[in-house]
Amino acid sequence: MSKQNLAVIFGGQSSEHEISCMSASNIIQCIDAQRYNIILVGITKEGHWVEAADLNAVQDGSWRQSKTSIVLSPDATRKGLYRMSEDEKAQFVHLDVIFPVLHGLYGEDGTVQGLFKLAGIPFVGCGLFASAAGMDKLYTKIIVDTLGIRQAKYVPVYKEELPKMDEVVARVESALEYPVFVKPSRAGSSKGVNKAANREQLKNALIEAADNDRKILVEETIIGREVECAVLGNLDVKASGVGEILSADEFYDFDAKYYNSESKTLVDPPMPENMREQIREDAVKIFMALDGRGLSRVDFFLTESGVVFNEINTLPGFTAISMYPMLWEAQGIPKKELVQKLIDLAFER
Repeated sequence: MSKQNLAVIFGGQSSEHEISCMSASNIIQCIDAQRYNIILVGITKEGHWVEAADLNAVQDGSWRQSKTSIVLSPDATRKGLYRMSEDEKAQFVHLDVIFPVLHGLYGEDGTVQGLFKLAGIPFVGCGLFASAAGMDKLYTKIIVDTLGIRQAKYVPVYKEELPKMDEVVARVESALEYPVFVKPSRAGSSKGVNKAANREQLKNALIEAADNDRKILVEETIIGREVECAVLGNLDVKASGVGEILSADEFYDFDAKYYNSESKTLVDPPMPENMREQIREDAVKIFMALDGRGLSRVDFFLTESGVVFNEINTLPGFTAISMYPMLWEAQGIPKKELVQKLIDLAFER
């Protein structure tokens, strides 16, 4: 049987560029090289698409100096990409499937998913709508409101409202009690997220959040354990067990997640069995309500009064410490099998 051409696309223009490269390195090693010709496509922080020579180039970062440019064609009658080096004519390469490993803006928000859809090439993960809605914390909340699933109370704020800061602060204070969390609606991976315990901190947090996105979410603080559930499938969706985050910092921000070795993850923490099942059921409901496909990680808080939805991540991390693959390994699905299943789901869709 002849090999199929599979493109792994990584890097990207978001604040999670480096994490994407770490995730891609793990995924590339799990792809069956006997079944696929693997084409490694890196996107620099400036948005330049290039071909990485090999896995080592991905791991040491030298791919960014590649002289081979890549252009993915939106022409659905061609279904592929153009490889262009400095001294050669453009070479067209047909693609059978794409595995995007892009976290955050311009990768997890529906932008590249729209391009893949135009090109008519099967791809791993959620489609345009689910990616866009899942990336946008505000619109995720609006959708989850229709499901009757408990989530943190929230106040939406827009960047253009900030010149009238006193009015914004008054609106937040009338709806929520301090401390509150302030989040860019579409930044991803806790970038620009701050906890505000008073009015001055709230103002500073709103300004920082506005540097990351024009839409800002101010949420009540939920006191509870941070837990996560992985989902896998298209229409027949399965939920993993429930994992727990033990953050080394006050909350699980970007640095605590990826750079603080004291942060820990547990794949089978003790909790009431009815709450574990509710988390698994709610994770699938939220994924389906967003019209999700392939994979997502759904995050919750486990409080004294019950389960509270936090957010959904439609292209979760795949690093060595990432919860998504760890949860499925705990269910008896090793990384290589999981990666192949995700590719199969792309073709199935």
